[in-house]
Amino acid sequence: MATEIERKFLVSTDAWREGATGKQYCQGYICRGDRTVRVRIAGDQAWLTIKGASVGIARLECEYAIPLEDAEDLLAQLCDRPLITKIRYKIPNAGLIWEVDEFLGDNQGLILAEVELDTPEQAIALPPWIGPEVSEDRRYYNAYLVDHPYTQWETD
Repeated sequence: MATEIERKFLVSTDAWREGATGKQYCQGYICRGDRTVRVRIAGDQAWLTIKGASVGIARLECEYAIPLEDAEDLLAQLCDRPLITKIRYKIPNAGLIWEVDEFLGDNQGLILAEVELDTPEQAIALPPWIGPEVSEDRRYYNAYLVDHPYTQWETD
């Protein structure tokens, strides 16, 4: 079983947009909590992902490619609402690939950058457009955004 080790940050400027092209993602959750089961579509590809509880910035993760039609059915019939929609941009910096997620729909206005690491202690060079780290702040987990959309944070 694989381990996902990931650091997550707010984005402080739009400088990351220069030359960036993105792909739209749609994802939903069948199960949320310490363990999550997620269905995701990006373009014409789809995955089912199972994640364990976070321990710091690490957690167990298993991801499986599934037929697009199955993912569409799961999103339509079994996933909690609202679905999470975003555009993901992949931006290389100092030997790592940063993923910048620009959220849409009920989470419009939220932009997060994350980077996957080999170890929790791995040193990284932060791009100049990176803001505060939110790696261990559950409010920024995609599964949390289902019940607490970013557009409603002022009223929650």
